[in-house]
Amino acid sequence: MPPKQPQLGSLAIQAPSLTPKTVHVSPSTCHDISAFKDLMNQYRKLDDTINMRLNRTTAQYRDREREGLGGKGDVEEQACAHVWKELVANWSRRTDIVHYCVGVVDSSLDEKRQILQDAGDDASAQRKAKGILYAEEVKRNQIHNELTVENIIRKRTFDAFRSRCRYFEPPVSDTEARKWWDAV
Repeated sequence: MPPKQPQLGSLAIQAPSLTPKTVHVSPSTCHDISAFKDLMNQYRKLDDTINMRLNRTTAQYRDREREGLGGKGDVEEQACAHVWKELVANWSRRTDIVHYCVGVVDSSLDEKRQILQDAGDDASAQRKAKGILYAEEVKRNQIHNELTVENIIRKRTFDAFRSRCRYFEPPVSDTEARKWWDAV
């Protein structure tokens, strides 16, 4: 039996990983800006490929309909609903990670401020504590900036989504999806 052909081209980007990996975000992830940004970039791939995702998902729903496995409603509407659910889940995860890291870095900054206060009159200890505090403030600003980046990315993705799914609106019963819909 020949080995299975690897997924190539846009399918490799669009299709879910065959070996999904659970990422456990810990305080060390938040303190390592490179790891944090890499993680955010991985989560933003859906947003970066929104048009391709919409194209591929629409094609998949068309294929299902041709095979007699179609769901209820228009193919475009089904594809838009599917992609919207993916977006909402992805946005929620990313926002949770950013807020978690904001909390971790803010509490670390409070600890460093306490160390500075406890340094007393020792000039050397104060200089060292101020250097550590400054580094933590830079890290805090970078993490907090991710909230602004998230808003920009969500707006850009939402605009692309709306340009393709003009008539789609999430159901009123789906409170999480409606929250994101109204927020953007």
